[in-house]
Amino acid sequence: MNELSLRRAHPLRRRANSCTSAERGTVTISSDPEVTTKKRSLLRSVAVPKEHGGWGLTLEPGLLGYLLAPGVAGLCVAMVALVGFLARTPLRLVLIDLHRGRSLERTRVACWVAASELVVFAALIVGAVASAQGTFWLPTIVAVPFFLVAFRFEMRSRGRRLVPELAGAVGICSVAATVVLVDGGAARLAAGTWLVLAARAVTSIPHVREMITRLHARPQLTRLGMFADGVALLAALGAAMLDPALIAGAVAMVLVVLIQRRWLRGAVVRAVVTGTRQMALGMFVVAACTFGVLVFH
Repeated sequence: MNELSLRRAHPLRRRANSCTSAERGTVTISSDPEVTTKKRSLLRSVAVPKEHGGWGLTLEPGLLGYLLAPGVAGLCVAMVALVGFLARTPLRLVLIDLHRGRSLERTRVACWVAASELVVFAALIVGAVASAQGTFWLPTIVAVPFFLVAFRFEMRSRGRRLVPELAGAVGICSVAATVVLVDGGAARLAAGTWLVLAARAVTSIPHVREMITRLHARPQLTRLGMFADGVALLAALGAAMLDPALIAGAVAMVLVVLIQRRWLRGAVVRAVVTGTRQMALGMFVVAACTFGVLVFH
């Protein structure tokens, strides 16, 4: 039997012979686009937060604080909030996998991503401390219980529930107060900005959930939304009492509540439309607060 017949008769032997090229020093590079796509998809799922509304709720406090008290330290604090938001996704995956006693490919990728982002996180904190013009730790200390509540739910893969979403949002709103204080701003103004943005979070998160339930034709919790609106209005009033310059922000919050009530009685819209609307409302509140402080201070 010649060599050609031998190869046809023994495909496994032919496959084994072809695999010995690596032993002879030949390197085969895979250019399979499907493999590359899977790697990119894994990295994206590990590194990019899936909570689209979280981007606005994270950026608004840093932006408002920086507009009211611009400075290098405040910019560092605002970036700390953003990097912390990014690092939350891979860190949560690592902790969940460790809690369940498993080690997957995503666990290893998440470890590398989280470690890289935490290094940047620490560097920004050092920059904020080095350039700070005032004591700024109090808002962070007060916000710790809110973060712990959200973290507790995240560990059990229940971070999408109402309580952890509200707790995390109210906690991240403390960034506005921290940015104001770190660049030498007044304590009453710092506390007031936190209250205004917390009011926005308290009314907007239940509203978004109610809009999503309408989209999927599920029963709505109307009383919960109305209660959240009442709490938000009280918080906005408290902000105006702390610093009269925030009256414009409080009025903006009244308009936000009224607009959202109107949307709930309107047509059902897609989730992306609801998200875009919330981004616009957030920027509206930030602009109103900034305008009021610039005019009345």
